[in-house]
Amino acid sequence: MLLLPVWASMLLGLLVGFLPLVGMEPTGGTKSGSDHAPNPESHPSPSGSNCSSQLTLKLEFSSKVVEHEYIVGFTGYFSAKARSLYISSALRNNDGALEWHIVPRENPASDFPSDFELVHISQPSPSSLKTLEDHPYIKRVTRQRKVFRVLKYIPSPEPAAPCNSTRGTQKWQSSRPFRRTSLSLGSGFWHATGRHSSRRLLRAIPRHVAQILQADVLWQMGHTGSGVKVAVFDTGLSEKHPHFKNVKERTNWTNEKTLDDGLGHGTFVAGVIASMRECQGFAPDSELHIFRVFTNNQVSYTSWFLDAFNYAILKKIDVLNLSIGGPDFMDHPFVDKVWELTANRVIMVSAIGNDGPLYGTLNNPADQMDVIGVGGIDFEDNIARFSSRGMTTWELPGGYGRVKPDIVTYGSGVRGSGMKEGCRSLSGTSVASPVVAGAVTLLASTVLNRELVNPASMKQALIASARRLPGVNMFEQGHGKLDLIRAYQILNSYRPQASLSPSYIDLTECPYMWPYCSQPIYYGGMPTIVNVTILNGMGVTGRIVDKPIWQPYLPQNGDHIDVAVSYSPVLWPWAGYLAVSISVAKKAASWEGIAQGHVMVTVASPAENDSEVGGELTSTVKLPIKVKIVPTPPRSKRVLWDQYHNLRYPPGYFPRDNLRMKNDPLDWNGDHIHTNFRDMYQHLRSMGYFVEVLGAPITCFDASQYGTLLMVDSEEEYFPEEITKLRRDIDNGLSLIVFSDWYNTSVMRKVKFYDENTRQWWMPDTGGANVPALNDLISVWGMAFSDGLYEGDFTLADHDMYYASGCSIARFPEDGIVIAKNLKDQGLEVLKQETAVVEGVPILGLYQTPSDGGGRIALYGDSNCIDDSHRQKDCFWLLDALLQYTSYSMTPPSLSHSHSRVAPPTGTERPLPQRLEGNHLYRYSKVLEAHLGDPKPRPLPACPHLSWAKPQPVNETAPSNLWKHQKLLSVDLDKVALPNVRAYRPQVRPLSPGESGAWDIPGGIMPGRYNQEVGQTIPVFAFLGAMVVLSFFVVQLTKTKSKPKRRKPRIKRPTYLQQQQQQQTTGKNPTV
Repeated sequence: MLLLPVWASMLLGLLVGFLPLVGMEPTGGTKSGSDHAPNPESHPSPSGSNCSSQLTLKLEFSSKVVEHEYIVGFTGYFSAKARSLYISSALRNNDGALEWHIVPRENPASDFPSDFELVHISQPSPSSLKTLEDHPYIKRVTRQRKVFRVLKYIPSPEPAAPCNSTRGTQKWQSSRPFRRTSLSLGSGFWHATGRHSSRRLLRAIPRHVAQILQADVLWQMGHTGSGVKVAVFDTGLSEKHPHFKNVKERTNWTNEKTLDDGLGHGTFVAGVIASMRECQGFAPDSELHIFRVFTNNQVSYTSWFLDAFNYAILKKIDVLNLSIGGPDFMDHPFVDKVWELTANRVIMVSAIGNDGPLYGTLNNPADQMDVIGVGGIDFEDNIARFSSRGMTTWELPGGYGRVKPDIVTYGSGVRGSGMKEGCRSLSGTSVASPVVAGAVTLLASTVLNRELVNPASMKQALIASARRLPGVNMFEQGHGKLDLIRAYQILNSYRPQASLSPSYIDLTECPYMWPYCSQPIYYGGMPTIVNVTILNGMGVTGRIVDKPIWQPYLPQNGDHIDVAVSYSPVLWPWAGYLAVSISVAKKAASWEGIAQGHVMVTVASPAENDSEVGGELTSTVKLPIKVKIVPTPPRSKRVLWDQYHNLRYPPGYFPRDNLRMKNDPLDWNGDHIHTNFRDMYQHLRSMGYFVEVLGAPITCFDASQYGTLLMVDSEEEYFPEEITKLRRDIDNGLSLIVFSDWYNTSVMRKVKFYDENTRQWWMPDTGGANVPALNDLISVWGMAFSDGLYEGDFTLADHDMYYASGCSIARFPEDGIVIAKNLKDQGLEVLKQETAVVEGVPILGLYQTPSDGGGRIALYGDSNCIDDSHRQKDCFWLLDALLQYTSYSMTPPSLSHSHSRVAPPTGTERPLPQRLEGNHLYRYSKVLEAHLGDPKPRPLPACPHLSWAKPQPVNETAPSNLWKHQKLLSVDLDKVALPNVRAYRPQVRPLSPGESGAWDIPGGIMPGRYNQEVGQTIPVFAFLGAMVVLSFFVVQLTKTKSKPKRRKPRIKRPTYLQQQQQQQTTGKNPTV
């Protein structure tokens, strides 16, 4: 029986450790006692909320120009006194009445030299600004911009999934839904409640994103981010947050007198990177630098970022996470400063944006070549719906966009630090970005020679090691999913070199190479342009030696294609472009098959160590090319998309085509067949049409090769030579389809912006389309659009249609076909808040030109039904019918015999729309230039001319499958073994008085694989121990029941014992 206390103690200890593992729910704000095998539903988040109540983080960005404030950029870094003297000297010769002063900037960077100054000029004139820019030490003068960020935490309406669950309950509210719900950041975010009351099957997955990506493997090798400086540009961090042990510095760059995080976003981001407990980050021993650049009202300024970026350079930051972004890639001071940051070896990681699934929605600075742009996936490796898609739109209309994002990782249901304590699960690319930033910080700490780590080499390692997701194209996933261990293997065998992104061109590989693989090439077609990024890991600056060499494979018909290459004259910082134009040789006009070859590029960079041979490092890379060639299609099947006359934000304010979308006022997706007109393109390809893109004036294509010219949502003006040539082309058989949009000068004045803070008006430079310019183009045929603005639902040819902020046809030839519908007058609603229905609004017109063999013209007043941005009901069937008419002269009976057919309007009822007086379209136009009085057309530019590379054929067999992981320096990753794991664990920060240590694991902070194995065996030992103790008690109980009961009362026992004692002493039996 002496063993009973021992067994009882063991049983009590085992049960205390065992019960929480089988479902004990902690109460209040307490945390469960073990992190080895926790119940994912049982851990509370701050203020009693549960980590399983996941929220989707919706970010919206906008920026406004600040009136009278200008950022004066200098050619170098100067003291405050010198900067003031330069500005005074520049403005000295101006009118003495000019009032200006330097705006003081009180922040940590004010004590150091700077390369810009913020100047307030009360009544600036063009001459005063020009005088400033003419000063020899002043590089640029730009307007100050105010940035607005809206954080909206949207709870899932369904029961919440456990932390990091793969269960698909996340609901994403994109910035482009048909219905917008305005949700403010309230207390509900931090006080979400509830556990699941129902039972369901849970997937057995790790709890923390760092463990899912196997960061614990590197932790056990002793790599925890030590010695790496990582900066978080966000909303700040509280001073005594229990998750962080190495916050080196907190700085405030706003006009609020606090360093703390009042929103929780900055804390969450910092936790994903460097949290040391609960929701572990990747690099807990890294030096954390907190930059508070957003106020609690979610406002920031360009000048705040510029000062903070300068300070980051001064502090020699290694990794910088920027979970923000916006569409303005022409904010020159910001973009230039990002280039300067990366040139100073700062590895910048930025979120690609939350504007998916629409294409052409990449945010800046993540769309820059020198920045690691991160997209989001869920825990089942599906591209998150909210994650923005490529391509970049910088290069339009003449070129083609680059591949972005660079890489994708988990961004849905990721767990991170709460604002004061505990953890929280959020979704968004602003969540995926710190996952990569944390991984980069951890990877940098594993490299012994830190000089090898730079923005290019890190990006090379990440994209070369990424795991490609099946069934996903490159504008959704970039190079694939982050693979931390493979990236570690590459970095630790890395030698400086150049590489390409993408590393090969295969126009036959679908779906990864979409859209290139969606249409074969043929003789006479517009050249296919592939924009390749050159990454130069050898140095911040470099150049291409001689010229790239085109080497076709003769056995694989490489001589059937022609290749032209253009490239960056200087690779800076760390990157450049390589534009490859591919066309079919004349001898392959009737040939069908596969053609292959490769382009050889040699990159040179100055050696940092002059002892290198020649003082220069060189690296030669090969770009394999594989294309499918088909015979030239008939003219009737070829459609030419006019890209040249589409304008978008930035740089000007071009409003949305659907005025109902008040919260999304800018037209910024490029209006390209591979961005916001992607679905239309896919539909046309499925119908057998071949669609090509015209990125030059109308004077630059051979109209005899095409059946139809498609103009959609055109905002640009037209050269007089273009109008003349189009008239001649249509007389010779080319057909034209025009999808217009609204244009009304009164409405344009009404929808201008007014910012109460900046007191700045934003006036549209055109309407949804440039109707006056379109009318100039089609006036020769007696056609014109009106300035009416209409919307409404209707039925046409048994199809449900929706007219979204479209215009009407004001004039049309009397022998044409015109369809009219009853619609609401949206212009009246916008201007006077009155509702009226207009009967018989002409919206569709079909016309056969009278010349012998002439083409046909079709007009429709609204493009929203083929635009992915805000489309509610598609009209692809109508586009099919119009193409049947223009390409084959087949008039659809459903239109020609429609009950909605009316007599063509004569245009005498009301005047045609005129251009908005005082508009600034000339600032952004490729056609107009400033002139005294009204703007005038520029001289017609020369058509682009490609210089085809001289082929150097090689008589060797090309590889059949070009897709293989990039092998930097021929490293075979399968042969690079991980070093032996040594017994090492990060140090634990001592607990503060009163702080709970329930989440800390003795000996270390990270539950690595060893800890996981121990955690998995604890329930087994606890169960066996309990069984042993239970068996012991059963045996003892059985023995007790088998003994005979004593008949004598217990009170007489002492007398009986005395008699027994006497008997033993005297040797006599007691008397009965």
